[in-house]
Amino acid sequence: MNTLKAGDQAPLFTLQNQHGDDISLLQTLQQHKVLVYFYPRAMTPGCTTQACGLRDSHDALAALGVTVLGISPDPVAKLQRFIDKYQLNFDLLSDEDHSVADAFGVWGEKKFMGKVKDGVHRISFLIDQSGHIEHVFNKFKTKDHHEVVLDYLNGK
Repeated sequence: MNTLKAGDQAPLFTLQNQHGDDISLLQTLQQHKVLVYFYPRAMTPGCTTQACGLRDSHDALAALGVTVLGISPDPVAKLQRFIDKYQLNFDLLSDEDHSVADAFGVWGEKKFMGKVKDGVHRISFLIDQSGHIEHVFNKFKTKDHHEVVLDYLNGK
């Protein structure tokens, strides 16, 4: 796994959101910075905690000019159920073949409960409007993720 670093050009991608609409990183960057956060699986406790923190910080992130896009290997239909159940206020994108996760270097071997398998590593990337990775968030607890992002954006 070779995770992208600050200063790297972000891979441009287009993925389907929870409605089956194509969402393009390039188009989104024309309006705002983008926080691309990768998470392993919708509806799991850690992923729900992380998503709800970002949901509750939506206005603060928007005020700082940041759009949130969550990416997981979940199918589109599951993403819609996740959004509906937790009233999430940002797009979730389906990367079923994990090609975008591969491009960002967040797909790789993981250990969970003594088992080793490939999956998405929980890493977030703040991408500036020129398409470069401004910051990589890889040291956080799911319940604090939104605070770590806001602290960075507010210069703390």
